Amino acid sequence: MNTLSQLIVGFIALLHIYILWLEMFAWTTRGRKVFKTIPEDQFEKTKVMAANQGLYNGFLAAGLIWSLSITTIDWSINIAIFFLSCVLIAGIYGAMTASKRIFFVQAVPAILGLLSFMLQI
Repeated sequence: MNTLSQLIVGFIALLHIYILWLEMFAWTTRGRKVFKTIPEDQFEKTKVMAANQGLYNGFLAAGLIWSLSITTIDWSINIAIFFLSCVLIAGIYGAMTASKRIFFVQAVPAILGLLSFMLQI
């Protein structure tokens, strides 16, 4: 995996760790400032649901971090491509169902990551 790909994968992993923290531990505090389209009265009611979403974001981060730790180049790339594809699909679905902004926050970085692998072939 080249340096550019590693940087993009690492950035996306950190982004998903931040989302995990936001949704699991800061939903009713910082989450109110980040997710401005959600009515104030819904944060307490959706706390458990948000924590569940945060856990899934943690799994995406874990997979991306795992891909960076694999020493076999082919396996490292394959695992990274799989998890970047999962992030891309989640970003597209989120943009279609929740907020168009999710496409730019989640899907665009995943697209850049996938392109970084295609360009190194």
